[in-house]
Formats: sequence, C-alpha cells, structure tokens
Amino acid sequence: MTSYIKIPSHLVPSDPQGSDLLALERAKSTFNVKELTLALYGSKELERFNRILKILENDPVFDKSNIYFMGRTELFEHALKKDKRFVQLIKKHKWNIEEIQTAEFLLDLPGPYGLHRGMFIPTIFGQGSEEQKKKFLIPALKYEIIGCYAQTELGHGSNVQGLETIATYIPETDEFEINSPYLTASKWWIGGLGRTANHAIVMAQLRSNGKDFGPHPFIVQIRDLESHQPLPGITVGDIGPKFGYNATDNGFILFDHVRIPRFNMLSKFSQIKKGTGEYISPPNDKLSYGTMVFVRAMIVSNVRISLARAATIAIRYSAVRRQFVDKEQPKKLENGRVVETSVLDYTMQQYRLFPVIAQAYACFYTAKAMIDLYMNYLKQSSGGDFSLLADLHASSSGLKSLTTAMAVNSIEECRSACGGHGYSNFSGFVTFYQNYLPNITWEGDNYILTHQTARYLLKTFREVVSSKNPEVYASQSKQNPTITYIIDYINNPNLICTATKPLDFNNNELQLRAFGHRAAHLIANAVDQIDHQKKSWNSMLIEINRISRAHCQYLLVRNFITAIREQPQPIEDEKLRILHNSPALKEVMTSVCNLFVLHTMEKELGEFFECGYMNDSTSKLLRSRVYDLLKEIRPNAVSLVDAFYIPEFALRSALGRYDGKVYETMIDWASKEPLNGITLDVNPNSEVLFRNKNKAKL
Repeated sequence: MTSYIKIPSHLVPSDPQGSDLLALERAKSTFNVKELTLALYGSKELERFNRILKILENDPVFDKSNIYFMGRTELFEHALKKDKRFVQLIKKHKWNIEEIQTAEFLLDLPGPYGLHRGMFIPTIFGQGSEEQKKKFLIPALKYEIIGCYAQTELGHGSNVQGLETIATYIPETDEFEINSPYLTASKWWIGGLGRTANHAIVMAQLRSNGKDFGPHPFIVQIRDLESHQPLPGITVGDIGPKFGYNATDNGFILFDHVRIPRFNMLSKFSQIKKGTGEYISPPNDKLSYGTMVFVRAMIVSNVRISLARAATIAIRYSAVRRQFVDKEQPKKLENGRVVETSVLDYTMQQYRLFPVIAQAYACFYTAKAMIDLYMNYLKQSSGGDFSLLADLHASSSGLKSLTTAMAVNSIEECRSACGGHGYSNFSGFVTFYQNYLPNITWEGDNYILTHQTARYLLKTFREVVSSKNPEVYASQSKQNPTITYIIDYINNPNLICTATKPLDFNNNELQLRAFGHRAAHLIANAVDQIDHQKKSWNSMLIEINRISRAHCQYLLVRNFITAIREQPQPIEDEKLRILHNSPALKEVMTSVCNLFVLHTMEKELGEFFECGYMNDSTSKLLRSRVYDLLKEIRPNAVSLVDAFYIPEFALRSALGRYDGKVYETMIDWASKEPLNGITLDVNPNSEVLFRNKNKAKL
C-alpha cells in the first residue's frame, strides 16, 4: 500500500516492548499451546487449514491491506473480484465443502456469491427431486448459474406463513404464475440478488384449484444468462448501504405475473400433479425445515470462531496495553522508569474477557454436538426415520438464538475493553462486528426462534407428566437430556444447592443438576400458567424466552462437561484423545469449563433463586469461586487465545497481532490513509476544495 506520510524511523514505542510482553505471557503457560490447538481442530483439519491459508496468503487478489479504506462501490468491486478468483481456486484444487468453508473463514469478506453457496445450492440439494438436481444443482455447482434464496419480504420476515408473494398453478399451460400483489410483497434483504444472481429460489404461497397450501420454494430465472438484464415482469435491484455487509448486494425483487414451468417447484417432499392441480402433501410437515436446520447448525458452529477471534484481539492487546501505576506494588525498569500496570492484570478486565474465552471453548464442543446430531438426522431420515427432527429443530433454533446473541454481546464487550483504540477500524473489531451483527436476525429472529424451542419443551414436559408408562421415558432419557432433567425435576421439585464451600461448585454433577433443575422449573411454571391458569401464549412470551435460554444454556454446559469429563477407554475421537491424554491440558480446560458454567450461573442468579436452588449463602460461595477461577486462568490467558490459531490474515487487527507490535502497526496503517494524500484548500472564500490529490509513495 501507498504511504502518504513518512513516520520517523528512529522512533519506537516506550519500553517494555509489546513483543517482549507477549513473550513473558506465553512463558507463564502451564500447557502446550500446539497440543491444545490439535485437540480443538484435529490433525486433518489443521493440515487443511494451513494448506489453504498458504494458497490464499500468496494470491494478490486476496490482499486485504487496503480494505479498511474502501467505500462501498470499491468494496463490492473487490469482493466480486475475490469471489471470481475463489471459484477458480475451488475448481483448480477441487475443494470439497470443508475446504470451501475453511477458505471462506480465512477470506472473511461476505461477497456476492455467498448465498449461492450458502443457501441456493443447499436448498436444491435438500428439497429438490433427482431430476431438478440434474437441471439446476449441477450447473449451480459449476457456477454456470448463480442463485440466491428469496424468502424475506419488505412486509414479512419471521412470519413465513404471512408471506405475500403468490405462486398460482395454471393447469391449461402446466405453469406457475409468480406474482407480487402488494408493494410489501417485494422480496427484501436477499443476499446476492441486487446485482449478481440470475436465478432465485422464491418462497411463495402455493395456490391450486382455489386452495392455499402455504409457502413453498420455486426456482425462478430472473436475469438473462447472456446480457444479465432482468427478464420481463421482473423488477430487481440493490437495497442500498447497510450497517454492515456492504460487500454483498442484498437486493429486492417484484414479480409481475411471471410464468415458470411446473417443474420448477422444488418437489422432493410435495408436488402439484400435472393438469389436475392436485396437491401431494409431504410425509412430514416439518421436512421443509431441513435447509433452515442445516444453516442454523452452521451458524452455531461459526459462533465459536467469532468469539475466539474477539477474545484473541482483546486478550493480546490487554497484555500489551499498560495504564496507571500500581501504587502498592510499583514496577521499575533498569533505567529507573516506573512501568504502568498491564490492563490484563486488572480484575475487572479479567471478569469482562475471561468468560468470553470460556464461551468460545464451550461453543467449540456444542458446535461439534450440533453437527453430529444433524449428521445422525440425515442418516436416519434417509431411511424414513424422522424422529430426531423435532429435537434437532428445537435445539438448533434455541442455540442459534442464544449463541448469536452471546457472540454479539461478547464481541462488543471485547471491543469496548480495548478502550479508545477499539473504536478504530484498525482494531479489527469494527467491520467484523458490523458483518456479524445480522446473525441475530437472519435465519430466524432470535426472539421468535425461542417460541419453537419452548413449544417443544412444553410438549415434552406434558407428555412425560401425563405418561402412564414413565419407564418408557426413563429409557429414552439416555438419549434425550431434556427428558432426563424433566424426570429429575418431577422426582425432586424442591432440589437445593448442597455446596458448603466455593470448591464444591467444581462438581460436574452439581452443575448439571443446577442448570437442569432451573430449566425444568421454568417449563413447569409455564405449563401451569398456560394449562391451568389459562394464560395466553402472547402473555407468556417473556417466560418463553427465558425457557429457551435456560434450556440452551443447559445444553452448552452439558456438552462442555461431557467433552472434558472422564471418557471410556479407548477414546476413538482424536481431539478428545489428545485432551484426555495430557494432564496439563485437562487441568486448564477444566478451569475454563468451570468458569463458563459458574459465570453463566452467576449472571442468571435471579432464576436460580426463583426456582429455590440458590440462596444468599450459596450465591456468595459461587461468586467467590468465579473470582478464584479468574486467578487460575490469568497465567494462561494469552496461551488460551493463541490456541485458537487465528492467523493475522483473518484477524486484520493492529491490536491483536501475535508479535505484539500494536503501536508500530497503528502508526503504519494510519500513514496509508488516502485522505493523507490530499492537500486541502481551507479558504472559505475559495471554491477549490482540494489543491491536489497526490499519491506519491514515500
């Protein structure tokens, strides 16, 4: 990049140097960082990661040095160029889905082809017939057609049943007519639709023979494949600048009686018969949730990386940044100069940041559990067994809601913990936060999603309570943790915490009982209010949100504990084998797990009091244990974020540099600000604004 200002080369930051400070932090570590990285990712994933990182870093198309200085048009141009090159590399190296996902994380720039890969292709794969896959999926995989997923409308988002776009079957021509009867029927926020896509999967209300059959997916060509101009009856464009995600052309589209073949209705699960217009229902009315469940599972998986990224920047910077002098224990350099205290040594900074590290690790294990559950569902459903769908749908909905909200709050906490420099784009937080923020809304608004989780939990509670054969549910509890904690609550609704000293809160069984009891109490209370006190669903929405949150926090706690507690020998999973074969790793991860569990418990103390589990005495013991855990983790803080293995190529942060050269990088990047290449005319009586726009390299 061009430098417009020459920085005096003899100036360096005042001692101690950032690189020395991080070296000292890493020397304190009680475990092998490389071992923990291997335990998180596994050798196969790390090999793939390093191989792809090398390819991307050495390709000039993916240079990120100028990205913080780009306006929207320039940014979109860069993203399109990046996406085209990305497709070329996919074809050249024959990358599979895991390799593509790894590259997308490293590139970290939402682009115009993102929804083609993320929604268009998976939807055809999951809901298309074999004939439709031949016609649409094969060219989509070859990027001969570029698609998007058009569901959200100007007037409807979360309420999919209320979508206004209509698809009417015309038996005389064996076609569907796609129409937007109102302005609010305009599809809106559709990624890749604005200027890029030439095809769209359109969710529209299916009508046939005068009957309504609800929203169904239809493949509609929207632009000419040669000219790339909109086809007749199509009004389409970009919706304009947004809070973030400005490298993607989110678009709108209106349909004016557009005809498409009957074949274009995705028909793996439901169809319209030719000529008669008879509707053939799917074997399970929730099968169409498949794509949404998959996307939500991937969102939960991506939370872990987002939390890890935020924690990495904030922890490293907090170790380098020094503010104020500890008057009780002042430190001096050899030259006699008093050294200010590391920000990371302040307990308030630890209380803000260490739980984010713990959240990231917790999400690593829950992401794995979610993906495993989804893969098991695919295996069973291929044989006609859809028994896992309800639990998968409820879990993915609630966890998507909980973890994305947790990530948004934690990213902002990490940014603000970096003080004034956290406000700079150079921190690595600003664009990162802006681009992550939509996660709390897309693929289901976070508050609406909790309804789906709570409905499942209330239904399960009612079934267990009313069952005439409780032993059946007792046997199911081995596979379903929800049934386990519900049965435990029914058998002992007055459970109280038995801790008599802070260390008692390290007990995993105590932790699981606590979270399960709280969740079951909230469910039981809601069932009573709805079933017996006859309260409306709308009046219970705050409680519904609390139920989903409590249940999903239980899942996070359970998955983390399950990963680190004693495993049966031999351990087949390479990652768990590495973790359990290293006493040092096991010890530090136990502390991290305990911090996640107990800090979460502390934040939700009101509900633990409400269900009678906690009281004043036990809450003080809990808080004391949380504070002690901060001390346990402090020596390993930098090493714990190093183990996330997020390269500079992905971080793009002056504050989070591995080498600690924070201030040198901030100054260097500021010298490259294009505004510094412009000489102004500041005379208010002159019509000249800029005397020149020289961009001579120094």
